[in-house]
Amino acid sequence: MRAPGGCTGSYCGTVIDAALAEPSTLLPPSTEDVVAQDIDEQLFLKLADVGMSTNTVGDEDFQPLLAERWEWDGPLTLVFHLDPRARWQDGQKVSAADVEFTFDAYKDSVLASPFRAKLRRIASVTQRDSLTAVFRFRERYPEMFYDAVYHMRILPAHLLRSVPRDQWKTAPFGRQPVGSGPYKFVRWQSAQSIELEADSTFFLGRPGIRRLIWRFTPNLQVAITQVIADQADVREQLVTPENVERARAAPQLNLYTFRGNIYTYLGFNLRASGDTSQAHPIFADREVRRALTMAVDRASLVKSALGDLGKAPPGPMSSLLWIWDPEIRQLPYDTAQAGRILNARGWRDHDGDGVRDKNGQPLTFHILVPTTSVLRRQYARLLQEQFRVVGVRAEIDELEFSVFTQRLQAGNYDTAVLSRGNDPSPAPGSRNPGRAAGGRLQFWSVLQCGIRTPGRSRDRGAHQGSGARVLARRDLDHQRRRPRHFPLFTREHRGGAQANRQRADPPDSWAALLRTWRIPSDRLIDRDRVER
Repeated sequence: MRAPGGCTGSYCGTVIDAALAEPSTLLPPSTEDVVAQDIDEQLFLKLADVGMSTNTVGDEDFQPLLAERWEWDGPLTLVFHLDPRARWQDGQKVSAADVEFTFDAYKDSVLASPFRAKLRRIASVTQRDSLTAVFRFRERYPEMFYDAVYHMRILPAHLLRSVPRDQWKTAPFGRQPVGSGPYKFVRWQSAQSIELEADSTFFLGRPGIRRLIWRFTPNLQVAITQVIADQADVREQLVTPENVERARAAPQLNLYTFRGNIYTYLGFNLRASGDTSQAHPIFADREVRRALTMAVDRASLVKSALGDLGKAPPGPMSSLLWIWDPEIRQLPYDTAQAGRILNARGWRDHDGDGVRDKNGQPLTFHILVPTTSVLRRQYARLLQEQFRVVGVRAEIDELEFSVFTQRLQAGNYDTAVLSRGNDPSPAPGSRNPGRAAGGRLQFWSVLQCGIRTPGRSRDRGAHQGSGARVLARRDLDHQRRRPRHFPLFTREHRGGAQANRQRADPPDSWAALLRTWRIPSDRLIDRDRVER
């Protein structure tokens, strides 16, 4: 490495991300790790990606990547024409064989990719010629195009075909990947950092930043301190209002906001804790669940914990979803009505100790939270107090994350404060909090009945979006009357970056447009000038 001072001009610069967790692999179908996905965004391209509207219906506003263009050949066949300029970083051309190979890998039960279920309605992917890939679907539905492009990052068949699928999660390729994206892998220093460098020959245009580094830090506060101290350039999520104020007070930082994809909720266990063969003695009663939901002032909790960084969602969704609609009805905050419901169900304070009871059993339960989440721990305490007001005792179990996960999987809990992420799709089968939390957005099956053609149509997309919101209100109103969980908050992601980094607002991920970031030549600092 040459001493600082070597690189000048428009294509210099370094962006260091203060990351919180080290991934286990960079092989896309083998991991859902958030940091791995951010890095894979730079290494491996999709055929196309969602645009700024995050529309997922039809193919309107999708942006070409490896695919130069596409067309529909009948209602169930989608044909992609690859960009002939696309190359793997070892010089091989990207081909339709790679697309076919990638689909087969993602669908392989041996590999057991976490994305496999999302491709279930694609019957096959074949090659028409070296630059033409043909997708055939099992049925017509609104998100045919979205499913074809969003869930798969295309892989190099010539480098992975000989690797047994049951070894992919630990394969050397996952530690030294070769992709087709704007950045190339440089090095991985275990427990320290992962470094990428710009591919100056990238067919969609040379990236504006020369080096990207993910530096692993032990916790959020250390990560934010590194950015404030100018030891790192980006912290993509500041999380709490206190951290936002710390970053705002640093004159060299700019704050930015992008829509969050995380939804947090209180989940009720409907089966007895530790004995899933039995109904839960409290939460099997949906009227009790309704009463507890009505006992919580979600708006005040959001304001207390998150200030203007959070919202109380209208259903099991984050603000990333385009069906978000504040007109969706919710159970009202009404402690008097909550008390009446509990009285009617036999839960009264018979012994005058301040806690309701029924047949000698106190209305007491535990709230499970992971010690790794400051926000969830804070919310558990806020919920505890609001339940106390209506005569309900909630005890908090703060557990290490591995133990927390084990308890959930074993069904050994009463309630838990849980978070789920979603991609831009509200459909069942996506990584969708409604499904993960026990709900299901049934309106989607109704919506697809009105769709005639899966191709482009701006007018049709607008009509479908309106219809989806109407149907979402109907379905979520049904869920509201029979709550298995209730939504607590979703966050707008507030990040901080060094002010000399000219960044682009992303549609669904802070890292989606990293290749378009720039550092003006007159604002380079020493680490920006480093070159190899």
